[in-house]
Amino acid sequence: MATDRFTDQMQAYGRWRSEITQSIEKYQKWLENNQMSSAEVEIRIYELIETLKSDHLTIAFVAEFARGKTELINAIFFSEYDRRLLPSEAGRTTMCPTELFYDAKANESYIRLLPIETRLEEMSLQEHKLNPINWTSITLDTSSSDKMAEAFQEVIKTKRVPLPVAEKLGLSDYRENESDTMVDIPMWRHALISFPNPLLKEGLTILDTPGLNALGNEPELTISMLPSAQAVVFVLAADTGVTKSDLEMWTQNVQPLGGDAKHGRIVVLNKIDTLWDELKDDNAINASITTQCKSAAKMLNIGIDSVFPVSAQKGLLAKIRHDTELLAKSNILALESILAKDILPQKQQIVRNSIISEIGDMTKESRNLISSRLDDTNKQLKELQGLSGKNEDVITHLMKKTREEQTIYHKNVESFQVNKKSFSGQHKILMQTLSLTQLDALMEKTRQEMTGTWTTGGLKGGMKEFFNIISTTITTASQQADKVNMLLQTIYRAFNKEHGLTDVKPKLFSMGKYKRDLERLTHEAEAYRSSAKMAATEQSFVVKKFFISMVSHARNTFFQAHQEVDAWGKAGMAPLVARIKEHRNQMEKRLESLRKINESRDTLQTRVSELEKNAAALNVQLADLNKLIETLNRPLEDFTSSTQVA
Repeated sequence: MATDRFTDQMQAYGRWRSEITQSIEKYQKWLENNQMSSAEVEIRIYELIETLKSDHLTIAFVAEFARGKTELINAIFFSEYDRRLLPSEAGRTTMCPTELFYDAKANESYIRLLPIETRLEEMSLQEHKLNPINWTSITLDTSSSDKMAEAFQEVIKTKRVPLPVAEKLGLSDYRENESDTMVDIPMWRHALISFPNPLLKEGLTILDTPGLNALGNEPELTISMLPSAQAVVFVLAADTGVTKSDLEMWTQNVQPLGGDAKHGRIVVLNKIDTLWDELKDDNAINASITTQCKSAAKMLNIGIDSVFPVSAQKGLLAKIRHDTELLAKSNILALESILAKDILPQKQQIVRNSIISEIGDMTKESRNLISSRLDDTNKQLKELQGLSGKNEDVITHLMKKTREEQTIYHKNVESFQVNKKSFSGQHKILMQTLSLTQLDALMEKTRQEMTGTWTTGGLKGGMKEFFNIISTTITTASQQADKVNMLLQTIYRAFNKEHGLTDVKPKLFSMGKYKRDLERLTHEAEAYRSSAKMAATEQSFVVKKFFISMVSHARNTFFQAHQEVDAWGKAGMAPLVARIKEHRNQMEKRLESLRKINESRDTLQTRVSELEKNAAALNVQLADLNKLIETLNRPLEDFTSSTQVA
């Protein structure tokens, strides 16, 4: 059977991530050994290492019912179990959003199911995830694929409830006919499945979502979970084409993600085996498939090259039977290749950029400091070597010159302190703009006004006003951030001009990602505010849903922005402070050396030997840092250029 290209790439990514983690841990030790660490630096490194260890690649599968989405997941990721692992029979299968991953902190594999009744509570899914006691937990027996498949059937269970109960839960749209007084609704609101599958252990998370109704009923899916995924696979079916609900799902939930470069969107035309007409030759069949792909591409307003025709069912069958001919015909490997060649390297680039913005800047600053020490050491070495045989007047002159340099430097430091105070003041204004206390007060005011209104118009007005205010706040914060950035650049430029330190550059801050997050959230809120369903839903449920999904997400965005701004403020001037401290120490050492040499010429050779040893040690340190920086920029291994056959 053809080797799973995506599996190879995922394992390569895991190796790269481990290598990066080990390199950062070595850097942490290096800082300690060279007395260049601090409590703040230790915390930053610890947080980054923990983030890397818990890092995962999320691929979300989105489709209407009966498009073969879950079968596609089985075919791509779980064929080694030699059976259909996740339930994907005909008709409705996935009834609640399901996350598949590996929980390394848990003692056993499990299925955790959140009861549908929790929709009545004022807690978000994210809050529920932090409290396992709210979930029904089932221990997963991974010794048998049959037992696993049987346990997974729990995810698709439904319950029959009276219409008023469904309406109270906001699930009346599961009613098949207007005259129905009883409604079949999902038993579970959300499912978490953890087991030690090789891909999941490498950090893969799979999000299997139900149809359009479920996406609309759980705003957190479209507000946070889908936007957080590195790839969204949108599945159509060749036997239905692009239906009205497919197009609605694409337009509302998938297409908007295309504006963010960190997301990959893949459109899959599944069930092409329904076009394998035995009365047609291969050319005619391929022409039919191409026609369907063109039609889907036109409906979705994308290029035909972006539509991948596959047969998930035949692909799974081919992998289980080791049928290479059927596997090729199913086109599953072409889809896996796209995941491997496009999505994983894109994910790695995002992680690498994050690392470089943190550890990368720290290592470069460490390298600059070591280079500065080395330059100063070589300068002193050359200076002292030139003193051999010189009289006392020459040494006295050098001491006087160094003291003059020291006096000038102290004056520059005083000027720097004034600039530092100015930066702190502007940074404080930015922090106040993103104040969570003010946001909480706005949230409480909005809740009271929405709860107290008797009209749908009042509810809509409250929602609109809330998002208008926070959008204005983020814009103001962005303008203030630009102002602080300009001030920081001016301070660095002046410092570099005074001391010729062109390699010291400030780390600037951007509100861009937070603005995009709130723009997407505002779009979701406006769609919800304008929907006919909102007008038909009980007022208390509308308020509850608005706050546990959209408002709580807005607060989380503000919280993250506030945290990042706080950390940036502490680190903004750190490189200059470190350089000032380093320069002061070097001048003091230089003066002390000259003083001792002036008192006793025997000290000269001893000091020269010390400086030569220091220079050698500094060169070793530079080599270590260069090796770390090289590791940070090493590309992901590429296994996609060839296909092996077993």
